[in-house]
Amino acid sequence: MRTKRQLAAPLAIPLALSALLGCGPAASPPPLPPAGAALPSPQPAPQGLPVVETTLEAVGLDGAALDRSVSPCDDFYQFACGGWLAKAEIPGDERAWYRSFHEIEKRNKAELRRILEDAASAGGRDPVSQKIGAFYGACMDEPAIEAAGVAPIADLLERAQKVRDPKGLGALITELHRRRIWALFDISSAQDMKDATRVIAMLDQNGLGLPDRDYYLNEDDKSKALRRTYEEHVARMMRLAGAKGAAATAAAAAVMQIETELAKISKTRVERRDPKGLYNKLDRAALAKAAPSFPWDAYFQGIGRPDIKEVNVTSVRFFEGLSRLLTAVKPAAWQSYLAWHVVRSTAPLLPRAFVDESLTLEAALTGKREVEARWKRCVDATDGALGELLAQPFVKTSFPGASKPAAEAMVREVSEAFRRDVRSLAWMDEGTKRRALAKLDAMAYLIGYPDRWRTYDFEIDPRSYAKSALAARAFHTSWDLGKIDEPLDRDEWQMSPPTVNAYYDLQRNHMVFPAGILQPPFYSVKSSVPVNLGGIGMVVGHELTHGYDDQGSQFDEKGNLEDWWSKEVAAAFKDKTGCVEAQYSAYEALPGVTLNGKLTLGENIADLGGVKLAFRAYRAMRRGAAEQTIAGGFTEDQQFFLAHGQAWCGKIRDEALRMMVQVDPHAPPRFRVNGPLANLPEFGEAFQCAPGTPMRPAKTCAVW
Repeated sequence: MRTKRQLAAPLAIPLALSALLGCGPAASPPPLPPAGAALPSPQPAPQGLPVVETTLEAVGLDGAALDRSVSPCDDFYQFACGGWLAKAEIPGDERAWYRSFHEIEKRNKAELRRILEDAASAGGRDPVSQKIGAFYGACMDEPAIEAAGVAPIADLLERAQKVRDPKGLGALITELHRRRIWALFDISSAQDMKDATRVIAMLDQNGLGLPDRDYYLNEDDKSKALRRTYEEHVARMMRLAGAKGAAATAAAAAVMQIETELAKISKTRVERRDPKGLYNKLDRAALAKAAPSFPWDAYFQGIGRPDIKEVNVTSVRFFEGLSRLLTAVKPAAWQSYLAWHVVRSTAPLLPRAFVDESLTLEAALTGKREVEARWKRCVDATDGALGELLAQPFVKTSFPGASKPAAEAMVREVSEAFRRDVRSLAWMDEGTKRRALAKLDAMAYLIGYPDRWRTYDFEIDPRSYAKSALAARAFHTSWDLGKIDEPLDRDEWQMSPPTVNAYYDLQRNHMVFPAGILQPPFYSVKSSVPVNLGGIGMVVGHELTHGYDDQGSQFDEKGNLEDWWSKEVAAAFKDKTGCVEAQYSAYEALPGVTLNGKLTLGENIADLGGVKLAFRAYRAMRRGAAEQTIAGGFTEDQQFFLAHGQAWCGKIRDEALRMMVQVDPHAPPRFRVNGPLANLPEFGEAFQCAPGTPMRPAKTCAVW
């Protein structure tokens, strides 16, 4: 999962992780294997090393997850996960279910619930417990939320109905943005892409209720049906908020009209993967010239930053088009649009009827069938509002002291594997190698939790969840914008420590591994080196490789957008990434639904580099071992690949999978396993795959 502006690269979205090889035509996606396919004999242990026999479970693998009727050389994902896939059920309140991510998340969330319920019931024995307990308790107070109805947003809805012109619209947009209700566009702090030491303001396209611009513009039957569902959903939500029958229907039509026009001027997700295209720095005069209909001076004054002198605009075309819309669309339509975005954004804070109706749209988009239990939603809400407060008791109970140094050792070993590979690359000249290694030397890594905890200076009303949540939003907006023109904090975290994810930040040039993901089965002090490196080691390699994928390669060691490649090496790199793009564009997620190799390119490069680097790091860490472990008949090399495969075992509803292909820069789990391994000779050697089999194709891709 990347952030909205795609300048930080998380490992996954929970619905949401070399030797020179010839880059020929893309490998074909593996066909479904025949039932009863024979399993190759295990690779023998290296000669001369004593063998220790043990079970898969003893080294941290799941023997029951295997599907031994399938050859690993035909479809390794099915071989590693087929047993789990046959038995796993997606819970009704989820769009997908991953063996590793959700197993950890379920365990983490249960611990967070315990912490929060203790804090809420005890009334807060210390400042941290008091604050998180009060927020969680307000969220859990359903009778108070039902009694409040729409009163917490009544003033915003009333103001929406009074909008008559661009000036009035701008005034309300200012109030909405202070509460992180991102109608039309959004604002945030961001590093200057050409001077990463500077923090400036950034304006970005926003304001759509469907997941992507293409949902409004595609003319296939499914897109048309989803648009109808969305419009009907908007009408029902507006009725819940007080609009009468015909007025609610008209309001929904107006929302669809405006959002369709916004979609037309919005960049595609592939276009948003181009950092150069996202960098358009304007001073205040140039911004006013690009979008003269919007009252910028009053806006910056209203959000508390009248001193902002320049902004980065991710799409000048979007704001030019937005300015035209402000005068072309009638006030009544703007009133409906603004009211809708108030309701849409605050629905989780309102009575159950709003939450249930929100599910109808999510069900159409993802197949999700049930609303999450109240406690789960309140745990997530508290984590979002007070993440680094909630993290403090969490890391005390859930992040063993041995985890951090062990993770640091893996990071060092993976980094050294990358260093060795760069030095051996035949397609890269010495000057470009020096720059690549300088970036590696400057790369930092943050593990577990921050060295300094954030503070949260906003008032919590234990009797009003909506009031407390909106106060938290206003605080976060003010805190974020307060970083503009201040010294950069390179050690700032963009995920809370309990999060089951990891990321690489292109401009801070650092990797971040929260305590939340440093848990079994991704990582355990009890698991073997091959299993840990196949799990969390691949995550480390994945994030490191993001520093050198098709986007990361455009930033230097200081985080500046700079062309540091020689012309010849850049051409070779483009050929290699083109091979990966073509490979993944051939994969079919559903009948007739193929992956977008351009959209997923960065994540696919990171997956390929990640597993390759982790494998080399595992080999380095086992160099000089006194014995070789055979687990359930599998060698250590095979255990490494099984750990990688089982980390990605996952079931996704068809609706969610269709949406994933359209909007997610990550490939579905089957291809995150089979795609990289089909390019890795060591995999074919480990499982004795014959040349020409699906997992050992004649033509392969390699980047790093």
